[in-house]
Amino acid sequence: MLRSMSVALAIRWPEAWDAGPWSVGARDTDVRVLIAEDDAATRELLERGLREELFRVDTAADATAAEARAVARAYDAIVLDVQLPDHDGFTVCRRLRTRGIDTPILLLTGRGGIKDRVHGLDAGADDYLAKPFAFEELVARLRAVTRRGRTRHLETVLCYGPVELDPRVRTVTVDGQPVLTSHTEFRLLECLMRRAEQTISRDELFERVWDRDSNGSNVIDVYVSYLRKKLGPAGAMLRTVRRGGYVLTKGLAPQ
Repeated sequence: MLRSMSVALAIRWPEAWDAGPWSVGARDTDVRVLIAEDDAATRELLERGLREELFRVDTAADATAAEARAVARAYDAIVLDVQLPDHDGFTVCRRLRTRGIDTPILLLTGRGGIKDRVHGLDAGADDYLAKPFAFEELVARLRAVTRRGRTRHLETVLCYGPVELDPRVRTVTVDGQPVLTSHTEFRLLECLMRRAEQTISRDELFERVWDRDSNGSNVIDVYVSYLRKKLGPAGAMLRTVRRGGYVLTKGLAPQ
């Protein structure tokens, strides 16, 4: 069904859906992708295909929704159609970069000219794929941009207040003094520091820090408590938000 519909949608699907060296496989089950595409049939096909490749997928049908989702949630990559109904993809890309969102962006467009490609890259996109495209090429490019995005993250030492976290060597310090953390505590703190002063829902924290076999979201409360104790006075910055979320902030938690 996917392949028969792809002709009209200008997407070429591989000869063997579940085989081939391009297959993402279980390695990328933690990769979350936002698809911004106004054509419902194309959007649903891409969502289904990427889910079968074990990506976690959210979707948006217009630029406004795409920008709101990209700001509210941390994604590993954004697939952004250029021709959206309310604003073009170039505008969305520029706005996200202006707001400090450095998520890798892959632009999709029916216009494959060099000027359009340059325009997209100048707007802050990481890659550009012209329609029609083969599905395996989309998967390969997503894999490449998420690798580059992770490398960028690993090169950045995160600092907030007296807390420093270095993803390269997996160390945490408070006022220059080392703090020993478990693997899970480190991942939880890293997630909160990358989104400092933004409320992160319990569901999103659970998805990003714990595996699917973990037993219930109450485990979040336990590890937040561990972190607060280990960070000492700086642990007061890790605040609980009503209706089920957390935020790392020097001020008061949102109500």
